[in-house]
Amino acid sequence: TNYHVIEDASEALVKLSDGRDYKAALVGASPAHDLAVLKIGVDFKRPPPIPLGTSHDLKVGQKVFAIGNPFGLDWSLTTGIVSALDRSLEGNDAVIEHLIQTDAAINPGNSGGPLLDSAGRLIGVSTAIYSPSGAYAGVGFAVPADTVNRVVPQLIGRGRYIRPGLGVEVDEGLNERLKTILKVAGIVVLRVPAKSAAERAGLKGAIITRDGIVPGDIITALNGKPVDTVAKLLARLDDYAVGD
Repeated sequence: TNYHVIEDASEALVKLSDGRDYKAALVGASPAHDLAVLKIGVDFKRPPPIPLGTSHDLKVGQKVFAIGNPFGLDWSLTTGIVSALDRSLEGNDAVIEHLIQTDAAINPGNSGGPLLDSAGRLIGVSTAIYSPSGAYAGVGFAVPADTVNRVVPQLIGRGRYIRPGLGVEVDEGLNERLKTILKVAGIVVLRVPAKSAAERAGLKGAIITRDGIVPGDIITALNGKPVDTVAKLLARLDDYAVGD
């Protein structure tokens, strides 16, 4: 499900389509991806799992189906197409990248539900809508299956997602002020910890003097992809594995 669905909950119940419901335990969550994993113990007649698909090979115009509980209407199915790919959305103090945009009707209550392709495979997890009124306006977003396939195994194995890092200390609020003063678009490296990957690569942090901050290195792109905020840098790093 989505992290924002269970964020402030003290307990959760999962209801199956045959009417049975079970208390769920939280296995792990990643606010940066708006994903959470719940576990239930089903002693008999276990429901069949949804087959996992991929999202890197999706095409705009491809038919999709969304299942959810819009406005509390259980097990509703809506259909549409992939409207766009690789969208970005800010949430939970992070930028969620590579989102699938769809015109399948997604409303409050669809969050955490599956987005399926025509073969019934999971290609995304419905996460948000863009709507001035708060109801369906033809623009919905889903966390792609490739992100789910990367993040969820870590949530199950570790209870949390370990994000790759460069080994630099940065700060969003201070960075916004420094960008205005320095008239540059990028991320000012504040400090480079000893023995970090950034130090081995030769990155230099800023120096604090009586007159203010003298910048060292400023990160403007990651592998050719521009970055101008700390959240965007972290999101770009998330495309790589530790050790890349």
